[in-house]
Amino acid sequence: MRRRVFLLGGLAFSTVVFAQTAKTPIPVESRRALVNQYCAGCHNDKLRTGGFSWTQIDLAHPEQNAELTEKVIRKLRVGMMPPAGMPKPSRAERNAFASALESALDKAAAGHMNAGAPDLHRLNRTEYRNSVRDLLDLDVDVAALLPPDDMSHGFDNMADALTVTPVLMQSYIRAADKISRLAIGDPQASPVMAKYDVPKVYNQMRHVDGAPFGTRGGISVMHNFPADGDYTFKSILYYYYTEELFGSALPKPLQGQQIEVSVDGSRVALFTIDPLTPERVANYVTPPVRVTAGPHRVSAAFLSKFDGPIEDSYRLVEQTLLDVSIGLEPGMTSLPQLHTLLITGPLKVSGVSDTPSRRKVFVCRPSTESEELPCAKKIIAGLARQAYRRPVNDTDIEHLLNYYQAGRNDADFDSGVRAAIQAMLADPQFVFRFERVPPRAAPGSNFRISDLELASRLSYFLWSSAPDEELLKVASEGKLREKEVLANEVRRMLADPRSEALSRNFASQWLHLQNLKEISPDGNLFPNYTKNLSLAMTNETELLFDSIMREDRNVLDLLTAKYTFVNEILAKHYGIPDIVGNRMRRVALTDPNRYGILGQGSFLMLTSIANRTSPVQRGKYVMEVLLGSPPPPPPPNVPALKENLAVNEKPLSVRERMEQHRENEPCHTCHQMMDPIGLALENFDAVGVWREKDSGSLIDASGRMFDGSKLDGPVSLRNAILNHSDSFLGTFAENLLAYGLGRVIDYRDMPVVRSIEQSAAKNGDRFSSFIFGVVDSTPFQMRKVRQSSGSEDLASAKPAPASQSNSKGERR
Repeated sequence: MRRRVFLLGGLAFSTVVFAQTAKTPIPVESRRALVNQYCAGCHNDKLRTGGFSWTQIDLAHPEQNAELTEKVIRKLRVGMMPPAGMPKPSRAERNAFASALESALDKAAAGHMNAGAPDLHRLNRTEYRNSVRDLLDLDVDVAALLPPDDMSHGFDNMADALTVTPVLMQSYIRAADKISRLAIGDPQASPVMAKYDVPKVYNQMRHVDGAPFGTRGGISVMHNFPADGDYTFKSILYYYYTEELFGSALPKPLQGQQIEVSVDGSRVALFTIDPLTPERVANYVTPPVRVTAGPHRVSAAFLSKFDGPIEDSYRLVEQTLLDVSIGLEPGMTSLPQLHTLLITGPLKVSGVSDTPSRRKVFVCRPSTESEELPCAKKIIAGLARQAYRRPVNDTDIEHLLNYYQAGRNDADFDSGVRAAIQAMLADPQFVFRFERVPPRAAPGSNFRISDLELASRLSYFLWSSAPDEELLKVASEGKLREKEVLANEVRRMLADPRSEALSRNFASQWLHLQNLKEISPDGNLFPNYTKNLSLAMTNETELLFDSIMREDRNVLDLLTAKYTFVNEILAKHYGIPDIVGNRMRRVALTDPNRYGILGQGSFLMLTSIANRTSPVQRGKYVMEVLLGSPPPPPPPNVPALKENLAVNEKPLSVRERMEQHRENEPCHTCHQMMDPIGLALENFDAVGVWREKDSGSLIDASGRMFDGSKLDGPVSLRNAILNHSDSFLGTFAENLLAYGLGRVIDYRDMPVVRSIEQSAAKNGDRFSSFIFGVVDSTPFQMRKVRQSSGSEDLASAKPAPASQSNSKGERR
């Protein structure tokens, strides 16, 4: 009888679903019928499978437990529930049920959208670097000046992770000192040594970007010189531990290798390498070279003596320094390779020349002492407006003039300006993004942020940098909140080259590309892997994202794009012919297995381990990163996957080892969700090369997705993900909103995420529609007053008045 009731309830539900449109609410009775038929058998008060019972959710009022309801919606949308092997409602039924729950939550949230109250927002290293670049026309690698930023929920711009400590603030003060000296030039600069290393996993047999043509290997860097003066450049080569030079056994026709040192493409020294000189006496140091202040490209690279195939005892692989002793073998064409470039100076300072930064700073030059103060005010006012991201007042200028005067008294006009810039870069108004709460705002209420604060949110979202003058002007006039003006600014900023930050920061972190820096495939198993290849893979994915952004394509093209970007080394890796050189270029794809990010080496290598593929990691990545539905965490003390170690045993494929691993009952439930996804990609090895066999066995890529979809390779997996395109697009919108807000979002923000997704769907899911959806949202344009008893909102805390300074002119 009970079974008949369930079946009748299911039939009734199906009838209701197909009789109603998506906009019509589904009766509560039909919702209960579906739950009773498909869900309550496991998720009841007695069993509480997964720690959940449906009695925790009132189907008539799911908003009363919104957090749990959002979790249910996520699993329903992606097809994770009911689990594989259990009776399932049709896709239409499942989606209609999820839509009914979403509608109830969205309706309940409509009157009081969660604007959020972000913590005090500090600029992260990328934002700080970009803000300095745009302020002073000076690009400084701040990684050597500031500690790494913590990440929260996959991003390094989350306010809750950008904590502040006394040590960190000291780092910002030191960074301000160094940057201000580089910007203005330092006629009192002392000699220092800068070190640039070339790791062993870089291939040095090809031309390096930035180095003069006709060279191979070595290194090419942009180096900021603090002053005009004499500098030396030392090249240190790779040696065997017995002090024998790598490449010392070159055949006679190839002996006499030379390394060239150049500045801005002009040769300043050329050394002929003696292969018999031991490391302790090798001295490839230039005589003092006169270099002007500012950024210059410095290269140390070998003259290319030949090009073409070679006939050696065995072929050297891409990773030419995999075994340094190879370079000592007679008959091997192992060429010398650069280990380190040292730049030392200035040994003697002769002044400070004009630089891009000085041209940006010195908008006027006083010819008499009486003109110095007015000129200083003009310089300070212009820089402070951009640095503080708002119009400045007399108090701001007077405060900075205190520092200018102190520097001027110690030396000259330039030193005074440098001191003011240093104070500006260390000021909390530069390092932090303040958003002030209106005086009479009630705790827990939402309020609209000011136009200037909105300008900062917008610029750090799209550019990872401060607002430019055009955006500041519109915001200062109070026009940015006007819908059409805001839309025009968004379009302008997306067209600006600085929007590349969305690819390099948002896309890179959402897709975990930054982790590629830590990947080191086993050189003996994958000798063709190099850091050159890894960088090309990262660029490929970033360029694909960038093309979708700039061409305003459908975001689903991330999965389906029939084109990609490759250079010679990556094209060779993929088997794409007729590509020569280091430049990344767009090419059409003919192999459907390579379409979209599922066929890209970045994703495939990220989800592997050093010596083999990892179906678990690949499956987890797809579920978590692309579909936004991570599997449950593994239970404690899970045994590791058995590796092929025994010499006399038949090596097993990864699939065979996974099947053995899944026999452990604690592992079975989660692995049956993840493994089929990863196994569908088994034709790609650990570095993304297509293969037909694994450990001597033909690869079997068959399986079933957790929603029952049949899998047999990358194409079928892509189609299975596209069957849940709403989950992919929702995950994209969710991550984009979190990144744009710079705060962690939770179940209270999901109505906003759905509104962004629904709005984009009306415009073909184009990239710009998601951007506009974020910018137009309540959380982006408003914020919430914290529910605190009389305490001031931390993020709105006003810095000490600019006029407060001690006798030394130092800010309190």
